[in-house]
Amino acid sequence: MLHTDEEILEFARRTRPVLAAIDAPLHLPPGRKSIDDRNGLHLRPCDEELRRRHIPFFPITLGPMRVLTVRGMSLKKKLESLRIRVVEIYPGGAQDVWRIPRAKRSMAGLLAGLRRLGLLGLTSKATPDELDAASGALAGQLYLSGDADVLGDFKTGAIILPKPRPRR
Repeated sequence: MLHTDEEILEFARRTRPVLAAIDAPLHLPPGRKSIDDRNGLHLRPCDEELRRRHIPFFPITLGPMRVLTVRGMSLKKKLESLRIRVVEIYPGGAQDVWRIPRAKRSMAGLLAGLRRLGLLGLTSKATPDELDAASGALAGQLYLSGDADVLGDFKTGAIILPKPRPRR
């Protein structure tokens, strides 16, 4: 588990990943100059697409999301300075697409669902953050292999979600 930005950056320097999949907003809504700008725009095009897909989310201008957004944008800039490609992922949205429960609803169900998707090494002692990280890593891998959707665009904000699987 890495907690501070410096721990994350040191890990990235050491491992040189092809992609960093970050569970945090990486762009402000179009037209906003800063997170404190009160111009009324709260949603990015990728957020609108989440809404169209009936995937619940918190707008980035809401309370704690503001701090997460500022941190995500800063971390993105630092990772890109290391020449690491960075994308925004949304583990809860990925879990909804995979039709597995989010951690808040059922940790055991989420763990079982991730195992069914082929993730190895997850134990019953995994925390909600670790299961979300595993979900995000899988979404990032699917993006690299062309098996993910890009909601929005990389200029105004893009969220990577797995492509929906056909219902059986």
